[in-house]
Amino acid sequence: MAELPLQEELDPRLQTQLAQLRECLHQLGAVVVAYSGGVDSSLVAAIAVEQLGDAALAVTGVSPALAPHLRREARWQAQWLGIRHQEVATRELHVADYANNPPERCRACKATLHRHLAHLEPVASGAQVVDGVNQDDLGDHRPGIAAARQHGVRSPLVDSGIGKLQVRQLSRALGLPWWDKPAQPCLSSRFPYGEPITAKGLERVAAAEAWLLACGYQQVRVRSQGTTARIEIPAAAIADFLSHVDRCQLVAHFRNLGFTAVGLDLEGLVSGKLNRSLVT
Repeated sequence: MAELPLQEELDPRLQTQLAQLRECLHQLGAVVVAYSGGVDSSLVAAIAVEQLGDAALAVTGVSPALAPHLRREARWQAQWLGIRHQEVATRELHVADYANNPPERCRACKATLHRHLAHLEPVASGAQVVDGVNQDDLGDHRPGIAAARQHGVRSPLVDSGIGKLQVRQLSRALGLPWWDKPAQPCLSSRFPYGEPITAKGLERVAAAEAWLLACGYQQVRVRSQGTTARIEIPAAAIADFLSHVDRCQLVAHFRNLGFTAVGLDLEGLVSGKLNRSLVT
């Protein structure tokens, strides 16, 4: 397969990392990419199909925790890349260690996903499962990474020393149009640990965030705390939000979804904020 042409010059370190990523995936021979449509897994999928052609398959786990617009974007991105793409229904809500929402929830989620992937025909035929975990992910509370390792999943970005910034730099240089796509953790991350995860709750959060996205705010989180919604947007966007969003319409829409109160987090959007409760 022809390599993706560079749209801009890379510094020597990025050139080396890209070469290592290409070699890593090429050496695997056949892969199944655990593919969410995020920037990280999309870069892995792009290089996988570049190096392996039809021996690369992208698989997206589908459940109420995946926002509908992200499912659509994942489909479109896979089509744009020309990689084979398959969706598998996961049922993590039926797993108590997930639905009860303990701090190790992500471990149960990833274990469920990789049990599904293990039954795919390509994996049975020797394809290696790979994910989009990058070097910077290793420094946060990520129990899902341990679950993936237990199932033999490889992380080519980590193997190539590539972190979050490098993922975006490489994606831009390779002409991937979603290189600046905001990070979008699964919807279960909107619930404080200990608050049960339900399909109804996930759908309510998805609908609330979709309303805000339609208002033009591309980086949003609606944290669900009981029946209270706490909106997070980047701190730099708060003044604009307060000036331009119709407060009455927002409150009415959120109440129609089942929330009884709506607040705005004045600190702004901070990734992994709920993990603060784990610090003792």
